This record gives sequence, structure tokens and C-alpha cells, in this order.
Amino acid sequence: MYTHGTIQIENETFTYDAKHFDEPSEYGIEGGRISKLGIRKGREVVLNYDRGWVIEPETEGAQLALLAICQKLN
Repeated sequence: MYTHGTIQIENETFTYDAKHFDEPSEYGIEGGRISKLGIRKGREVVLNYDRGWVIEPETEGAQLALLAICQKLN
């Protein structure tokens, strides 16, 4: 299943695309259900996970967006 959305963290807006499954997987973020996740702030990719980290979140906003999305989908 794919989920697309927008999340507001303080005064920053992030958009995301996630591929997630019904059951946790060894390929998911922290062994969870999300196997692919891209988060963007505007046109800048701030996080990319594709069965492993491609771009890890470096800013506090990106880290908080990751936590919020994982709570929702993982």
C-alpha cells in the first residue's frame, strides 16, 4: 500500500510518500511496516529510506516528521 501526504512540523511543511505493508518486515524502518519512505521539504529531499537508509534525516524537523509518520504508519 502507498500513502502520500503532507505533515506540518512547527512552521515547516513536509510532503511524504510511503510504501507500507500490513505486517512488519526485516526491511522496514526499525523492523516495522514502512519499507520505503521519502520526505521532502519543498523540492529538497530530506529523508530517503528504500529498504535501508539512502538519506538519513539530518535536521530536527526531518527527524520529527519521521517520528510522526512512523507513529501513524509503522
